Amino acid sequence: MASSDEAELDESPRRLDAILRALPESELKGLITRMGIRIDAAKRIDAPSQAARALVGLPDVRDPSRLPTASRELLHRIAEAGGVLVVPSLPAGLEPLIARGVVYARKTDEGIELVLPAAFLVQLKSWESEDPRAIRALLAQAPFETMSAIATHYLGRPATPPIALSLENAWETLSDPDRLREEIDRLAPVERRLLESIEAVGGEVDTQELLDLEREPMRLRSASGVTASRRGAGFALERRAFLIPIHPNRHVVPTEVAAIVGADRRRMREKRREQIRSFVLEEDHAPRRARFASDPGMLALALAYCVREPGSDVRPGVGTPRSLLVRLAQRFGRDVDGVALVAALSRAVGLWDASAASPATPPGSLLVQELTPLLFTTWRRGGAWDEARAEREVLRVASDNRDASPIGALREMVLDALHDLGEGRWVPWQSLQGYLAADERIAGVERLVRRWAERASVEAPEVPDITRRIALESLPALGIIDLGGAEDVASAELALRLTPRGRALLAGSAPSSDNSKSKFVEAHALRVGPSARVAAVLGLSAFAEIGRVGDHVDLLLTPPSIARALSVGLDSDALRSRIEAVAPLPDTISRMLIQASVVIGKASFVGASGFLWIEDPEIRELLRTRRPAAEMFVDPSPPSGLLIEAGVDLERLIRRCRALGVEIEADLGNLKATRQTPAHGTEGPHRTSSTANMRRSRTPPARTR
Repeated sequence: MASSDEAELDESPRRLDAILRALPESELKGLITRMGIRIDAAKRIDAPSQAARALVGLPDVRDPSRLPTASRELLHRIAEAGGVLVVPSLPAGLEPLIARGVVYARKTDEGIELVLPAAFLVQLKSWESEDPRAIRALLAQAPFETMSAIATHYLGRPATPPIALSLENAWETLSDPDRLREEIDRLAPVERRLLESIEAVGGEVDTQELLDLEREPMRLRSASGVTASRRGAGFALERRAFLIPIHPNRHVVPTEVAAIVGADRRRMREKRREQIRSFVLEEDHAPRRARFASDPGMLALALAYCVREPGSDVRPGVGTPRSLLVRLAQRFGRDVDGVALVAALSRAVGLWDASAASPATPPGSLLVQELTPLLFTTWRRGGAWDEARAEREVLRVASDNRDASPIGALREMVLDALHDLGEGRWVPWQSLQGYLAADERIAGVERLVRRWAERASVEAPEVPDITRRIALESLPALGIIDLGGAEDVASAELALRLTPRGRALLAGSAPSSDNSKSKFVEAHALRVGPSARVAAVLGLSAFAEIGRVGDHVDLLLTPPSIARALSVGLDSDALRSRIEAVAPLPDTISRMLIQASVVIGKASFVGASGFLWIEDPEIRELLRTRRPAAEMFVDPSPPSGLLIEAGVDLERLIRRCRALGVEIEADLGNLKATRQTPAHGTEGPHRTSSTANMRRSRTPPARTR
């Protein structure tokens, strides 16, 4: 995206009409022609505005499945970055998005800035790695009346179609935390109390409960039940996007709004549970044995490496096969549920896609040490893994039944409890359970879990069981907590402790890393360091084998694996560049690649339709040199015969040879060439006679020089 109008673009860098006005006239005309947009000069709005109205009506954004896989994943990565993503080079899948006018690019000092206009951003369907209760995800599925009310409120005038363009002004406020906090502070006392009451019971209510909390005496009933009126405090929150209705009968407080509204109440929990905290802090609960959590980023990298092997095909949009998870768990000596969790999160962030091998966009452009925060953030959003379900990978659920449970509230409760009960100290599981039971939010979450189970047509799980799965299964697999106690003891006797990695992630900072570089620890074992690029490591999957997986990942570069890579067409220079992108080459592998690149001979392929065996060298020389038969043979031919050119008709060959005095007879598939002796006193082409046998070859032979 060129910048002929930089001032206007910097003022509103994500509005579609402003972006189109900043384009050079030639690029704008090319986009209009390419998309078949009709511009009416008689209209009062200019050409960029007319083009923007036409572009937001395209179905490719509302239904990203129409796009190529690489383009769809890139679209999700840009949306997760807030609509603006800076990349070092043009990524795969960008061209279809630019051609459709969905994404725009411009050169900056940091690299190439990819911009997804807000009009497209608010239309995207939610995906696995996104929080299903975020403002963007709720807006994308809100009814038209709600979106129109939100756009009208932030525009200050009635919103006109297309509604996506009218929502751009609202999105500028809702996506900015400071402006969102100011908007919440301007709420009337009645509206603020209603919003706090809904957030206190889990951030979700049905219409009947909303009217009860609002103390609205009027009840409008329809075929689907009680309907909220378009007035009062509830509608005032709805038009500000602080309370968004979800079909058929729910009203949800977005995650960003709940974080601001419940901040004061979360600070007051310190006083209510002081007794349990003092018990934990005053005594030493260190266990005799402990199971220390490992870095999930290394396991995620190893899983992404293994699924690129033959026989590990995974269909998009469908859960990972259980047989594959069991095989991977046995291969790495890990628990199946832990491998399933890391696999689900890896798929959600795009590690299993082919685009991950590209260093232009995440996750290929990330360092290995950045995978752990990415996996934890994706798990915390709750779109890929749900401990409230029997099958916890969300992709295992039918697409029309992927209604998100209130798992986000329970995860925050467990994380807050671990943080409150002492960083770096061992906490008995029984004390943690009691601490969670004393939380005033537990009653509201239990109600939300029951209602979610009714909508999903599943048995309602017990909230203590869900929190136990989060604390004792998910968090250890993510490397957030260590478990104290033997593996065969009951969960009541276990103790938990936040790891340094977990404390850093909960604080919102990057975990400390040794920043060690990748190196060869043995002659053929490459140890991947935290500072390696994900795309560079995955680029070795064509010829390197996975070895030990723990705090590091070891890749084995053996002579057989390198020989297999050379046999499928990879040259030694390509192998060398891929390996050197991760670590310097040792002498053993360098010599191996040098030897593999040495040319000891050349061979050329010649197509032929058969081979004529001739033992007599004089007859062979005759047919090779005399016209018209010479043009029907390959020159030079191997000893003891002549190669017949490809496509030569057999009858034509027999006639040409007969003209030179050599007769070829066919007998049950065998060809026999016989020298014909001329009559006495008659000069012929030869003075001797001989016999040759010719056998036809079904496949063209190759000759070697």
